[in-house]
Amino acid sequence: MKKICYSVIQLFRYSITQLFTTHNCIKILFVCYLLSNYSPLSPIQPIPPLQPFPPLSPVRVGIDGLSHDHIHGLLRNIGNRSEIQLVGIAESNPELVERLAKQYGFDRDIVFKDVKEMVEKTNVEGVFAFNSIYEHLNTVEVCAPKGIHVMVEKPLAVSSKHARRMKELATKHGIYLLTNYETSWYPAHYRAFEIALEEGAIGPVNKVLVQDGHRGPVEIGCSKEFLAWLTDPVLNGGGAVIDFGCYGANLMTWLMKNQHPLTVTAVLQTIKPDVYPKVDDQATIILTYPHAQAVLQGSWNWPVDRKDMEIYGKEGYVKVFNARDLEFRPNRNKPVETFRITDFPLETRDPYIYFARIIRGEIELKPTDLASLENNLIVVDILEAAKQSAKQRKTIQFKPK
Repeated sequence: MKKICYSVIQLFRYSITQLFTTHNCIKILFVCYLLSNYSPLSPIQPIPPLQPFPPLSPVRVGIDGLSHDHIHGLLRNIGNRSEIQLVGIAESNPELVERLAKQYGFDRDIVFKDVKEMVEKTNVEGVFAFNSIYEHLNTVEVCAPKGIHVMVEKPLAVSSKHARRMKELATKHGIYLLTNYETSWYPAHYRAFEIALEEGAIGPVNKVLVQDGHRGPVEIGCSKEFLAWLTDPVLNGGGAVIDFGCYGANLMTWLMKNQHPLTVTAVLQTIKPDVYPKVDDQATIILTYPHAQAVLQGSWNWPVDRKDMEIYGKEGYVKVFNARDLEFRPNRNKPVETFRITDFPLETRDPYIYFARIIRGEIELKPTDLASLENNLIVVDILEAAKQSAKQRKTIQFKPK
């Protein structure tokens, strides 16, 4: 008899547990509501169908500065990005505003003299910085205390001092601070990472070569507004070493999963002093790690545009030629394989939608991601050590700031 009673009790408990799941509770409450309003004279009305949740509203974004020529990538399709709404632009150059307003059709009423005024007069949630690298700090100083998230164009900052202040503000006020690189959106890079690190298909990685650059910003026709600070040692922090050295530092830090290098050695030159009298136009940076070495070459003297990477392991290698083309050889006994990569592992290939989805909590930003603050603090430290190495003509023992 006791066993029967115990079984009945257990069955009752299980039934109650199943009954009061979240889904069933909703049903029970709804039925109770119907019964409370039930009258024998009026039949119970059929249950109405559940309505879908409305889509999230677009993230309200602003732009701090229009002088960076990468701004065209955002403005070109701004109306087609349903997940962001442009509510403000901070730019003090009326000629530049007029030119871009005519080209892209944005309302001049949303243009403000500076980022402080834009933030005060709009309900902006995130800001894209398309100003000089030196001004990135000011963008964060204005936005962070108000809880406004920031995405800057590469690199994060002109110096480790600026970068640490930006980190301090972002941490204190709980904002996302991302750095955007063109190469973060190359599907071939992610496949190379999988082959070399996740699959271990080439053996332990011991050497990485990264080449980035073009003929030079003057030679390719960058705007006068862009050139005014890109070739300034204060506003940009340097020349090719900053402009293109940052790509390799970002990728190598990613491959090393945020491990700091042991040493940094760099040679900076100005091959065209008549064109770039204030900054370097040729940079070679060598990084050493406990079991690997990286050679980063950033230049304004390449005969062709290039952003490529080679990863060598103990057994084989993988080469990334551009955004999609990849070459892989697992070992010396296997033939070379070539791939055209089309799949992209992230939730979006659009950096501005990526930023919006991170703000909305739809994408988790990991510390080792290419856009992360953790990665890009190391990048700035590497670039600063590279400039120090070139100036002092010696290898710098890397010390994280």
